[in-house]
Amino acid sequence: MKTRFLVLLVVIGLITMVSQALAADTGTVNINANVVGTCKFTTNTANISVTLDPSQGGTQTGNGSLEFWCTKNASYTVTDDDGLHESGPNGNRVKHQSLNEYIPYTFSYSPTSGTGNGPQTPITLSVSASFAQSDYTNASVGSYTDTVTITISP
Repeated sequence: MKTRFLVLLVVIGLITMVSQALAADTGTVNINANVVGTCKFTTNTANISVTLDPSQGGTQTGNGSLEFWCTKNASYTVTDDDGLHESGPNGNRVKHQSLNEYIPYTFSYSPTSGTGNGPQTPITLSVSASFAQSDYTNASVGSYTDTVTITISP
C-alpha cells in the first residue's frame, strides 16, 4: 500500500510538472492601415485650338477637358503654372512659331477645388483659353503655341 501511495504521489507530481510546462499564454497583434489621399489624371492631355481671324472680331475661346480622380473624401485643389511664355502671374501668352511675338490669353478651368469620390467616380476638369480681339488684331500671321501644366493636389 505504501508503494501504491508512493507511485500515486510520483504520478501526481509528474502530471503537475507536465501541466506547468504546457501552460499557455497569449499575445496581441495590432493592425494599423492608413489610406493615403491621392489624385491621378485618367486623361492628362487636352488640346485647345482657336482660330484668330481679325476680320471676324470679338473674343475667341477654345475649350477642352481633362479627367482625374481623388481618394474618397480627400479634398483637392487644382493649380496651373501660367504656361511656358507667361509674362507674370496669370499672364498667359502664346508664342509665334518663329518670331519673338506673343499674344496674351486668359486661361481658366473648373472646378478649382472639391472632394474626391474615388477612382470609380472621375472628375471632369473643363479648361478654356480666351483671346481678346484687341490682343490679336495686329498679330503676325502664323502658328502660336503655349503649354500649361495643371497640378491636382490632395
